[in-house]
Amino acid sequence: MGSETKTVTEGGAHDVRKFRNALGWFTTGVAVVTTCEGGGTPIGITVNSFSSVSLDPPLVLWCLDKQSDTLAVFEKATHFTVNVLREEHQEVSSRLAKKGDHSLEGVDLIHCESGTPALKEALAHFECEIEARHDAGDHVIMVGRVLKFDFVEEGRPLLYHRGAYQFLPPVG
Repeated sequence: MGSETKTVTEGGAHDVRKFRNALGWFTTGVAVVTTCEGGGTPIGITVNSFSSVSLDPPLVLWCLDKQSDTLAVFEKATHFTVNVLREEHQEVSSRLAKKGDHSLEGVDLIHCESGTPALKEALAHFECEIEARHDAGDHVIMVGRVLKFDFVEEGRPLLYHRGAYQFLPPVG
């Protein structure tokens, strides 16, 4: 066996681009977090920072950039819903990831008991009440207490890896 030459890139705290590239090696699922603006208008934002925190009590978190045009809405919100996206949601994910276009118009929705909207065709929904918000550098960590959840038994998740959407290989 011959030895392989591997290129290793190193960086420090000041290397923001290299840091992002290193983080890109961690494959994540893609979700849309939904809530309503003050007038009751449903909005959503694409995130890949969704994670479970605790089983008892049931807590989840996601992170929101402080430069996001949805920050003011989520700072006032008392509830949100995390919608785990399926492969077929790539277009919705891309649209809701852009500044200035967080409207859920044209997306099939269901309405949760808390008053938040949810994407009808998502693989899973986690309806949450805000438990805490934590300042974290250039982001705010949103912690939600899960009030209700549901999921489907079939479907394939939308994934994100190294700056692009990815898909699981077919099963079988």
